[in-house]
Amino acid sequence: MNLAKISSNGQITVPVEIRRLLGLKSGDKILFLQKPNGEIVVCNASAQAIRKAQAAFSGVAEEMGVYNEDDIQALVDEIRYGKER
Repeated sequence: MNLAKISSNGQITVPVEIRRLLGLKSGDKILFLQKPNGEIVVCNASAQAIRKAQAAFSGVAEEMGVYNEDDIQALVDEIRYGKER
């Protein structure tokens, strides 16, 4: 168990073990999420944003017919040079 004390300004210092677990470094932001059961969860905001973006883009490559690096290069060539795949 890790405890943190809240300062009079509402600031906390995240214990080093938790910073390591969350992959946090100086200047990073943390996100506080409330679960439906009322529990509060602390997350690395950058990691959470990446997971959200990954979920939003899930399946898009397949819909566009992009399955490997050659397909990506063909798509880039099409955009750059107007060549069809």
